Amino acid sequence: MAARILVVDDIPANVRLLEAKLMAEYFEVITASDGQSALDIAEKEMPDIILLDVMMPGMDGYEVCSLLKSNPKMRHIPVVMVTALSEVSDRVRGLEVGADDFLTKPLNDVALFARVRSLVRLKMMTDELRVRQEASSRFGSIGSHEMDEEDEIANAHILLAESNDLTASKIINFLTELDHKVDHARETRTVIDLGQENSYDLFIVALDLGGEDGLRLCSQLRAHEETRHVPILLVLEEENLSQLAKGLDIGVTDYLVKPIDPNELRARCKTQIKRRRYHDRLTDMLKKSVALAYTDSLTGVFNRRYMNAHLDRAIMEIAETAKPVSTLMLDIDHFKNVNDTFGHASGDEVLKVLARRVTDAIRDFDMLARYGGEEFVVVMPSATTEQAFAVAERLRARVADTPIGIPGSAEPLNITISVGVATTSDPMEIADSLLDRADTALYEAKALGRNCVCVEHSGSKNAGHTGTI
Repeated sequence: MAARILVVDDIPANVRLLEAKLMAEYFEVITASDGQSALDIAEKEMPDIILLDVMMPGMDGYEVCSLLKSNPKMRHIPVVMVTALSEVSDRVRGLEVGADDFLTKPLNDVALFARVRSLVRLKMMTDELRVRQEASSRFGSIGSHEMDEEDEIANAHILLAESNDLTASKIINFLTELDHKVDHARETRTVIDLGQENSYDLFIVALDLGGEDGLRLCSQLRAHEETRHVPILLVLEEENLSQLAKGLDIGVTDYLVKPIDPNELRARCKTQIKRRRYHDRLTDMLKKSVALAYTDSLTGVFNRRYMNAHLDRAIMEIAETAKPVSTLMLDIDHFKNVNDTFGHASGDEVLKVLARRVTDAIRDFDMLARYGGEEFVVVMPSATTEQAFAVAERLRARVADTPIGIPGSAEPLNITISVGVATTSDPMEIADSLLDRADTALYEAKALGRNCVCVEHSGSKNAGHTGTI
């Protein structure tokens, strides 16, 4: 996963060591040697994540983090404080000023990289929601607003998955004192059922659920639409820290090591609840602002008008992110025959089913739009040509392998799609140009016999059915 990381430390040897480790994992690294330089570079470069040393002369890491989080432009950049300090009070202080995590030196490389990737994924998803909301606001939709600090964390609904009743009682008592509502479940199946029945702000999951695997539960929560975006706070013993990296990879957003310190529990819950409320607020604003003006009434996905504005903005973002943008243009093969043979109601059903299948198969921050007729476009920020091709090939195979039941036909209908892929790393390229290149690749796919994927490489094209280019 490509990302730009700002490393802040006043000791050159520490900077060089972290820089070498991160670059070996293919991250882009920028550096700062003091607090003020870190603030200036962060505002100019807008990194994806900041690794911030605490003990620096002049302005220490706590003050830098506090200033970062008070700046509306930078407050959504994840901050990981890195220090030799190991007391719980030090961690709590870092979390209170807005840090997303607090890692103690010497750093465990596996845990560090897992934490960085986890936070980058969360930031990419939030950034994409913000870009969409800003794009819709350009057309006079509702604007954003900030919540009071107390409103961001008050009256949260929390689900605790803990098989130890004594531990559960302590956590519940402390959280209810903070006016949160806490549901308690001891078994995986109960957690899944409650998660689908209720809207939660936070899951707190014990690694050991009385013989059941807490990590498997976390994976299951991420697999269900109703619980996919709810933050997960994993509670584990210090001797089980080796399993944390796996947890972060499968979607855990934060963790707490036993014995549980009430102040650290409060600070970590506060951070995750704020993140959940902010995500929900962005999502709600986006839904309200685009529901009528920018969605296709038949399929429910975005329409061409919104897609053009969104793609323009995504391409412009390349100047800040230095990450490519890919587009998929897909077309239903021989769609006219469906309408002519079975009627337009059947054709409409095919379009709706296809839209649902594509939506389920792409990332949360990718965007699907109906381009016109039986053509759809997927906009994929931060996706390379290879990644976009792999998604397109997977989509093509899924559609071809799963017939669609339609009115007017006793048998499900076999449908295939052709897909054109185009990628740009040029922030000056206009959306129409990128779409034209994707359309050129789509035309090539149809010329090759349909039911295949072609990639446009500024004149050179590759095609295949197997996911290799």
